[in-house]
This record gives sequence, structure tokens and C-alpha cells, in this order.
Amino acid sequence: MTQLPTALQVVTRFAPSPTGYMHLGHAYAAIFAWRAARERNGRFLLRIEDIDRDRCRPEFEAAILEDLDWLGLDWDGQPRRQSDNMADYKRALDKLFSLDLLYPCFCTRKEILAEISNADVAPHSTDGPIYPGTCRALAPKERTIRLERAIPYALRLNMRKAHAVTGPLTWKDREQGIQNVDYNAGDIVLARKDIPTSYHLAVTLDDHRQRITLVTRGMDLFNASHVHRLLQGLLGLNT
Repeated sequence: MTQLPTALQVVTRFAPSPTGYMHLGHAYAAIFAWRAARERNGRFLLRIEDIDRDRCRPEFEAAILEDLDWLGLDWDGQPRRQSDNMADYKRALDKLFSLDLLYPCFCTRKEILAEISNADVAPHSTDGPIYPGTCRALAPKERTIRLERAIPYALRLNMRKAHAVTGPLTWKDREQGIQNVDYNAGDIVLARKDIPTSYHLAVTLDDHRQRITLVTRGMDLFNASHVHRLLQGLLGLNT
């Protein structure tokens, strides 16, 4: 759980993806965030994270709302739906492009894993193998050729340049205390050719737009907070 100054009104959120039905883990996360807000006379917001156009279904979203109602969880205001805010994410990408922080990566997952397995020393994080930066140093001419051929690509954030722009950053977790942003997570994907955003970019902007002051998440997403704090710094968002 990341924590911000107590002087702010507590605003939490539950942000399910309608790619399936809710399970016990989702219910626990929703109840935890709801109680964190209600016990502090704060606000509990709902967000529908539906950027995955292939897997998200209206019937799953309807089922989520029905389950929240069954659990007795109410939310403040209207839900924010990510699919309604693609222009917002595109503007953020444009800003990162203007800072020369993004580059197209044409590697397939299979190619990335093969390169990592062939490396003498393959860097890993707690989330798994780290992207080795194959396309970061791709010659401009070769990059242009691949783009003209419409080869599928993802847009990655150059972490070295990002660190140079922001300098050292920190964030606070209620249990773990002050954390220094880890810039060694590899060049993360921020968008793909057909979708102008990723989980990391969208959730950072959504938390800002919804003025979330208390982020509650499981330890499986602990390292994501490093990425989100970095994006806050690059995009000039409130922390």
C-alpha cells in the first residue's frame, strides 16, 4: 500500500479488468480499498481497465458491478473507463516522444527470451527476465525500414535517459517505508502499435486524473510502483 500525506482526503480506487468474472482476490482487493476510504471519511472510486480490446467483454463488466453491489460496496461518482480516455494516454506518449525517451521495439517475445538465454549474464528482476535492450541501439535507417514495412512493434521507455531526466526519485509504502525508485527494471513497454497505452502508463494517468491519494495493491505489483513513480516524474504529475 503506497501512502501519501495524511492532510489529503483519502481517495482509493478499485480497478478491475472486465476480462473475466471476479474471484476472491478481486473481492478482497475491493473490500480493502473500500474500507480504507470509508474508515477515513474518504472517497472510493471505481475504474474499469478495459484497454485489452480482445479480451474485455460487456457481460464481464456487468457481472463485476453486480458482484460489487452484492458485496455492499458503493462508490463515489461515475466509473472511469480507460477506453474512453485513449486521447489522454496519447498526449502523454507524445510528451515522452518529445523528450526522446521512447523507441520502437520490433522483438517478439520468443526473440527476447532467446537472446536472454544466449547471454552470458542475463539480468533478472523479481518479476522475471529483463529486456536486454536489443532495439534501443538500432540504427535510424534500419528502424525506418522496419516501420515502413509495418512490422509490429511496441514502444519502450529508455530507462537510462529517463533516469537522466528525473534524477533520483522516491515513494512511500505504508509497510516498507521510503523507497528509492529502481531504474534497473529494463526498458518497459508503454504502448503498442495498435493500442496507444499500456497498464503502466494508463494506471499512472488514471490515478492522477482521479486524484487517488492512497494506492492499495498486492505485493505482486509492488515493483510496479517504481515505474509509476518514474512516469509521474517524467510527466509532471502530482505524487
